[in-house]
Amino acid sequence: MAISSFDLAVLVIYMLAMVAFGLWVGRDQKDLAGYLLGGRDMPWWSILGSIVATETSTATFLSVPGIAFAVDGDMRFLQLGLGLVIGRLVVAVVLVPLFRRGEIFSAYEILNTRFGGASKRFASLLFLVTRNLGDGLRLFLAGIALEKVLSVDLVSCIVILGVFTIIYTFFGGIKAVIWSDCIQLVVYMVGGVLSLMILVRYFPGGWQQLVEFGQETGRFHVFDFRVRSTETFSVLTEPFTFWSGVIGGAVLTLGTHGTDQMIVQRYLAARSTADAQRAVVASGVVVLIQFALFLLLGVALACFYSQIHPRAFEHNDEVFAAFIVDYLPVGLVGLTLAAVFAAAMSTLSSSLNSSASAAVSDFYQPWLLARRNGLTDKEAEEKSSDDEMSGNLLGVSRKLTIAFGLIQIAIGIGASYLSSSVISDALAIAGFTAGILLGVFLLGILTNSAHQRGALIGMVSGMIVLTAIKFGTSVAWPWLAIIGSVTTFTAGYLASRLVSAGQRANN
Repeated sequence: MAISSFDLAVLVIYMLAMVAFGLWVGRDQKDLAGYLLGGRDMPWWSILGSIVATETSTATFLSVPGIAFAVDGDMRFLQLGLGLVIGRLVVAVVLVPLFRRGEIFSAYEILNTRFGGASKRFASLLFLVTRNLGDGLRLFLAGIALEKVLSVDLVSCIVILGVFTIIYTFFGGIKAVIWSDCIQLVVYMVGGVLSLMILVRYFPGGWQQLVEFGQETGRFHVFDFRVRSTETFSVLTEPFTFWSGVIGGAVLTLGTHGTDQMIVQRYLAARSTADAQRAVVASGVVVLIQFALFLLLGVALACFYSQIHPRAFEHNDEVFAAFIVDYLPVGLVGLTLAAVFAAAMSTLSSSLNSSASAAVSDFYQPWLLARRNGLTDKEAEEKSSDDEMSGNLLGVSRKLTIAFGLIQIAIGIGASYLSSSVISDALAIAGFTAGILLGVFLLGILTNSAHQRGALIGMVSGMIVLTAIKFGTSVAWPWLAIIGSVTTFTAGYLASRLVSAGQRANN
């Protein structure tokens, strides 16, 4: 699979333009608030575009069509989208106002206020490890796509994508990330719509043929209200039922959009609490529309490769990429491939900037202030930084952006020597964070008796239980966030009560 020189030029120009855009946006970055939070002055619609683009990776762009393309595929995946909308409504009402109090830089500073520095650092470290592990593997998957297009070795493709993303994130900070995300959202949505329109033009019966094919093959099936199957509880083992999609999706979103620094950072960059709330709720609607578009693309691809140009594929996620290269007109191939890599770069740039933000806010700044002034962790957090301090932290943030970028490139290269099952397992572990962090946040919000030791025990317990369930049972992935949050909350609450009771008994 190779592309024309013109399409290659379109792809290269697009990636260079993203770097140039980052340089232009970052020309006036002078302090930490500007670099990490855009001066807390980003419009709500840019936050909306950035949230959607950030959570859309290359895997989403290529894999969601594969869900509906599969032999027994359909559109039940949309049930997850409904859960995402519900979860964001709760995030907007309950958690966004909490994050908007004060002048914080990291989601985990909330835990410092409630429990103490150790809980904050543990949660932040959990985010940093799993975020960079997961996004390093996503960089590897994007590199595979680039390798097939350019016919260049995989390691070089991983390095190319990683370096391009590091450069524009390094210079532009969160402003470059957010505005680039908006551009890249438009690019990959336009690429998806144009691909669908071109696909339909291949059908002699046009849209009517697509509709009839979808109805005859059951691919327009959306809702699945089953609770039991003949052998086991399908609601626990099937990922695409109404219950796992709506309930599991809502709780998953509470974790990813309510405690993940990569998303919370965008709320902190908004002009007001109302703007942040508007952005997160609207993002759920846009994601639902996006899912519907890519699933419809999958139905159209199934119709195309069964009725127009019969062909078998070893993996369903390859089908959209194959159609792009083989059947789209010259020029549009380059644009659509740019959309594929736009999805990857938006996620990776957000990951680098949020990782730098968490590392500076939760580790380096408290340590530096404590060392300079002999302050405790809590006193260091409350002390406002002067201009000299802000300039120092800006430099450190940029260096950490490079460092995390190199770490993700190394993980991506290392993944090329691993089996696909190991990579899937590692991505699953990276996804544990949402439920665990949600559990500890709820522990702090909903209880008065919980303390730092209990919170730490809860988080460790959540990781142990999730690992056992993931690798020892057939429980479907949408339920993992629920299990992780419930385990973390329950273990943390019980541990707090038992430790308190033991201390009273000793007294």
